[in-house]
Amino acid sequence: MENNNRRISTWIPLLLGLTLIFGVWLGIRLQNRKLATMLPAQLSNRSKLDQVINLVEGNYVDEVNSKKLVEDAIPEVLKQLDPHTVYIPAKEMQGVSEEMSGNFGGIGVQFSIQNDTVMVIDVISGGPSQKLGIHAGDRIVKVDDSTLVGKNVKNETVFKKLRGPKGTNVKVGIWRKGLPDLLSFNITRGDIPIYSVDVSYMIDNKTGYVKVGRFAEKTYEEFMAALAKLENGGAEQFIIDLRGNPGGYLSSVIRMVNEMLDKGELIVYTAGRTQPKKVFNSESRGKYFGKRSVILVDEYSASASEIFAGAIQDNDRGTIIGRRTFGKGLVQEQIPFYDGSAIRLTVARYYTPSGRCIQKSYLKGTDDYYADITRRYSHGEFEQKDSIHMADTVKYYTRNKRIVYGGGGIMPDIFVPADTTGNSPYLFKLMQKGLVYQYAFDYADKHRDELSHLKSGPEFADLLHKRSILDEFIKYAVKNGVAGNDTGIKTSGKIIESQLMAYIARNIIGEEGFYSIISNIDNTLQVAVKTINSKDKLVSVK
Repeated sequence: MENNNRRISTWIPLLLGLTLIFGVWLGIRLQNRKLATMLPAQLSNRSKLDQVINLVEGNYVDEVNSKKLVEDAIPEVLKQLDPHTVYIPAKEMQGVSEEMSGNFGGIGVQFSIQNDTVMVIDVISGGPSQKLGIHAGDRIVKVDDSTLVGKNVKNETVFKKLRGPKGTNVKVGIWRKGLPDLLSFNITRGDIPIYSVDVSYMIDNKTGYVKVGRFAEKTYEEFMAALAKLENGGAEQFIIDLRGNPGGYLSSVIRMVNEMLDKGELIVYTAGRTQPKKVFNSESRGKYFGKRSVILVDEYSASASEIFAGAIQDNDRGTIIGRRTFGKGLVQEQIPFYDGSAIRLTVARYYTPSGRCIQKSYLKGTDDYYADITRRYSHGEFEQKDSIHMADTVKYYTRNKRIVYGGGGIMPDIFVPADTTGNSPYLFKLMQKGLVYQYAFDYADKHRDELSHLKSGPEFADLLHKRSILDEFIKYAVKNGVAGNDTGIKTSGKIIESQLMAYIARNIIGEEGFYSIISNIDNTLQVAVKTINSKDKLVSVK
């Protein structure tokens, strides 16, 4: 019995060893079979990138930063897809998130760098700076122990020093006109809102105007507040300006369009290779359903702006005025990585209610894709509707059986060419030197106290016209290297004067002052006002 036990104890390690070897061999066989099924697409492509990095790390002649190699390689890989699939490095994520979430940590001022000095243009109402008594016209010359003046002062530098987490402190030195010494403020940073509704005001006694700059997390709430304000001011009809709006959150635009439609009307639907079709209908009759409305668009209105315009147009709930939109019909999903970076991956296309995809071609690469705007200009599209050729020749039909097309943006119901009648070499020289903006800022700063009693754009325009602001500016321009030109002044005088007045008003009372004056030289807006006030029936129906 003892001998048998000894034999067994002798064989056990050998048996265990054989079992282990067999297990390893079986695992390798099974893994090889699995890998074989993954070839060629998964194994040969996916692992090859890892293998290249490993080979470089282990064998390259010099030391390498493998993390940087990966960071540089990812954007190059994504370039092979579409222009809107992009990589967002971790260092850029904070700015991207702040812009779309609608707030950031800061002191609550709008500033401009003039004459190598950070000048406060406006103070956010209720923000940390306003509560401490900082106001427009102040110069920020010190932040903590750093001097903030000189040619090396850039916007990025100011942002870096003034922004920071809510609750943190920053010491700011202010120079204020009329005071011999610097004022020192110890500011506790707070949540500063980033507004996506740029302005809302009454154009006339029954027409409200709203300009939406982007579709962010809180845009719906801002939009509804703006419409409510206008309605309380007597608005019976609305002009919604989406010109220059690059897009944003799909959820925001869906909620906003819902307020203009009847219950159950299709807003948009999306579909992709691996994404099931998602249909978005209006959930209820919108608060502003049936109101006369005009939507303004141009070649820089993209993505969510085009969803808004497409839904209104295809449901015949408003009139689209302006120029053909950008042509972005792709949907991105943001996927985060462990290190704080992310990829925005195109996962679907979106389609307007009539079934059209308005995405323009991107097969020739990103550079060619964005050069499309320049080609449109050179082909005369900004001036002549007849020069526009939509890529998709298939006819789609709106609710009222009007014909629309896809394949390259939203074509407006009423085309308004870019107004070039006031352009001149004289105006171009002024713009090159930035003299209009500089003069307006200096004038507002010098006359801030006496202008502060004015409350509206028209009041500014009336006063400044009486003061011959254009004549004074022409003298200023001569002193700054742009000689007077009778032909140029005759051609561009109205534009120059309107811009001067608008910028001065903005520096004193903000955006409403600016837009209510600049509208006098905004041809597209003038057409919109005429259209919405006409007795003719608009495209929209009840």
